[in-house]
Amino acid sequence: MIKYKELHHVSLTVSDLQKSTEFYREVLGLREIERPDFDFAGAWFEIGQQQLHLIVFPTAQTIRHDKKLSSREGHFALRVENYHEALHWLKKHDIEILEKPHSKSGFAQIFCTDPDGHLIELNVDQRDL
Repeated sequence: MIKYKELHHVSLTVSDLQKSTEFYREVLGLREIERPDFDFAGAWFEIGQQQLHLIVFPTAQTIRHDKKLSSREGHFALRVENYHEALHWLKKHDIEILEKPHSKSGFAQIFCTDPDGHLIELNVDQRDL
């Protein structure tokens, strides 16, 4: 049996590092951290004890060309402190969102995409609305 400690990181392929880095740093407010000197472009971000790794690979099969919002697409979720503040912040930055404050999951959810169409869920426990 495998015994897990935690999720360490999620890696996403991106086509434009500057555009993606600006989105994750400026819109989502993630802190960029030092990255090893790989022979390919990318950026790393810290999310609590976990990390998000961006890898420049414009021809990757994982880049979504149809960027319409659907909560059923593969995604990663970030727990936020305040649903309404997160919602206001995304709207202020003209980010297209899909709201599901009363999802059957028990989470109040906000879905958005990054510049390459990767789906991101921001959520809080519905009791914290």
